[in-house]
Amino acid sequence: MTPVELSAFALVAVLLVISPGPNGVLIAKTVPTSGKAAGFANIAGFFASFYIHGALSILGISLILVQSAQLFFIVKMLGASYLCYIGLKALWQAWKGVAAPAQTTPAKRRRTLARAVVEGFLTNALNPKVSMFYLAAFPQFIPMEANAMKWGFVMVTIHALANVVWFSSLVLLFALLKRLGSNGNVQRWLKAATGTVFLGFGLKLATLRP
Repeated sequence: MTPVELSAFALVAVLLVISPGPNGVLIAKTVPTSGKAAGFANIAGFFASFYIHGALSILGISLILVQSAQLFFIVKMLGASYLCYIGLKALWQAWKGVAAPAQTTPAKRRRTLARAVVEGFLTNALNPKVSMFYLAAFPQFIPMEANAMKWGFVMVTIHALANVVWFSSLVLLFALLKRLGSNGNVQRWLKAATGTVFLGFGLKLATLRP
């Protein structure tokens, strides 16, 4: 595999990462209310899930998933249900309101770190579109004579690192805006907006066809 092919894949991966999606919405929801640590925990979950999708794609399990209408439907609905759950939870919190940041931030941060990893992981792991991207991209960039498993994981790593760089930048950006986000009314607006977007992504995923 040549540097040109790797560069071409990296460009495609970067464009995919920076396009609007559930990952960015999750970061926008997490950092203003739970801090940078929780945002980076989300990213750790993203990173791990890419290797799950990569391994499934390289081993061919995802090919079975995409070709099986039943299996695809099950994974799709699990992912859609999870995104809708996050959206409904955020809308409920926005409607209920939040307490003063000085009273809630420390405990919330301790409780959220582990949960943020799981949220980041599930947001990606339950999205079959990631495996579909790998199944579409790998044959385009791996030459016939190359070691498919080796170069497949190289490309997964490129994609995962692009994700880390981009969303780490977003975490730092949202952290700079934390003073604004700590306002109770702004937090409610953010929760309402992100909840609505997550519901939209969930409904969109529910109607996705392989």
